[in-house]
Amino acid sequence: MKSPHEPILSRYSGAAQKHGYVRDLFNRGAEHYDRIGRIGFLGTGNVYRRRALQKAGLKPGMDVVDVACGTGAVTRPILEIVGAEGSVVGIDPSEGMLGEARREVTGEGVDFRLGRAESLPVDDASCDFLTMGYALRHVEDLAEVFEEYRRVLKPDGRLLILEISRPKGRLGLALTRFYFRDLVPFISRLVTGSQDAREMMVYYWETIDACVPPEEIMAALERAGFRNIDRRVSLGIFSEYRADR
Repeated sequence: MKSPHEPILSRYSGAAQKHGYVRDLFNRGAEHYDRIGRIGFLGTGNVYRRRALQKAGLKPGMDVVDVACGTGAVTRPILEIVGAEGSVVGIDPSEGMLGEARREVTGEGVDFRLGRAESLPVDDASCDFLTMGYALRHVEDLAEVFEEYRRVLKPDGRLLILEISRPKGRLGLALTRFYFRDLVPFISRLVTGSQDAREMMVYYWETIDACVPPEEIMAALERAGFRNIDRRVSLGIFSEYRADR
């Protein structure tokens, strides 16, 4: 098994407890997540996500699976792009996050389902495009997840994984650490009054800091059988992993 990071033992006692910890943490912080996201991305998140989806090949009429959809931050621009002829299945392991998504993202073309990346509740070869936004760090086994992604994608289907990567340079790392470890959790607690919101964002940074490097993620995609694998980077930290089924 290749986890995206070693167990964070200050949070849970071992790898077997990771899924439950992450699910419960995001359940408790779900009501604050969109507000924190707007603060953390300085209001530019939706524009960036829409552009990344389009550059990766998302087009009107496509059937999409949005893994770890959370409150629907990536689902929203997907729906805007695919239009009335397309569809989106949003999948997340957190009941709390799905509850927020169902309240905020509506329409005939969207269906939210409880599920995990390792075992997606969708049929084989059922989607043209699969995306995962800022949650690869939370899965348990990269190989298992990427094999599952290949299963549900149609032949020549397209994969896009959005993630925040740990910078390599000292200055970039110091700035990113200060922003995600110190500033965002502080502001999250300040504006929401929630300790759970703060802890959610502290853990967010801890998984970024501990995550395997991008080269290992791309190698895992190749071993799973994906092709035309590439990675685009913005501001030194925002990674867009793209590949074809």
